[in-house]
Amino acid sequence: MFLLLAPAAPLSAQDPGRARTEAQARRAADRLAALHREAEQLAGESRSLLGDLRGLEVGRQIAAEQLRQVTADLATASAELAALDRDVRRLESEDRAELPELRRRLVELYKLGHGGYTHLLFATTDLRRVNQAARTVAMLVRTDRDRVEERRQRLVDLQAARVTLGQRTKALSALRITAERAQTAAVQAVARQNALLTQIDRRRDLTAQLAGELQVAQASLQRALATASAGAGANPPALPLEPFRGDLDWPAAGAVRRRFGSRPLRPSAAPVTNGIDIGAPEGAPVRTIHDGTVAFAEPFTGFGKLIIVQHDDRNTSLYGYLLDIDVARGDIVGRGDTIGSVGASPTGVAGLYFELRIDAQPVDPLQWLRRR
Repeated sequence: MFLLLAPAAPLSAQDPGRARTEAQARRAADRLAALHREAEQLAGESRSLLGDLRGLEVGRQIAAEQLRQVTADLATASAELAALDRDVRRLESEDRAELPELRRRLVELYKLGHGGYTHLLFATTDLRRVNQAARTVAMLVRTDRDRVEERRQRLVDLQAARVTLGQRTKALSALRITAERAQTAAVQAVARQNALLTQIDRRRDLTAQLAGELQVAQASLQRALATASAGAGANPPALPLEPFRGDLDWPAAGAVRRRFGSRPLRPSAAPVTNGIDIGAPEGAPVRTIHDGTVAFAEPFTGFGKLIIVQHDDRNTSLYGYLLDIDVARGDIVGRGDTIGSVGASPTGVAGLYFELRIDAQPVDPLQWLRRR
């Protein structure tokens, strides 16, 4: 019986490792499928934005053409208004130049008496020249009347045209302001759309990069499973953390009491916090957010009982203010494994301090944990 049971011990020892490897392989496959769906969604959004961008670009060109046309019309109206002003000034100048002659003629007519042109006609001594004098008087009367009327009408017409052009210029100026605003709005809309496209392109690139990392990890897991099937024991390769951004499990159930970067409750502490405080009842389980290796598991000043899990060469997670520690340094833990229980902070309030470091720099955990 002993001999029959002896070979079973190594197989039993290999089962937990194989089960963990299979779980990691399933998790990698599920996340890879989610990334592919996200990539397809981003591609659809990109196509939709490109269609919208073409419409916005046409609108921008129309707005630019409208502004150009209004600007040209305004320049033409301004030039015509300036020409009218020159005509008015010219007529006024001519009137001022002819004023002495008009005055002299008025004086001469005054000297002729109330008869005016009639006195001039009867002053002719030669009766044979009466017809000629009459024609001369009539011509003078008609010339003076026509000149005065022509000047008056010309000034009236110029003033009317000037008023009309002034109103047109004012209307065109208002249209130009409207066209400038429309063009500015169109340019800004195009810029916003381009910014969205750039953002989506970056997300697509990141998704493709993360999918590539997962595919590499998935291939390693398949090789590990094949090795385990052949009877050779091997530690399962660690899954990369970055592809699971936004999909990581919460370390404890509870509401966030203090956010990343907020000021601490204790004035003597550091000015801001590098993690979050999760309100949870004392003794509640604390679970790992991702596969990794326990790098630290003992009390630490300022964090109470602290566990640090090393997920890969660059990324770690910290779990502080623990009541109990259920793991030891060097232990391999999987996502969702219980590693301790919730304790109390130095203020006596029960809760979990959680911190996530990416490339050795603290980041906002809420951007990495699954939304709930």
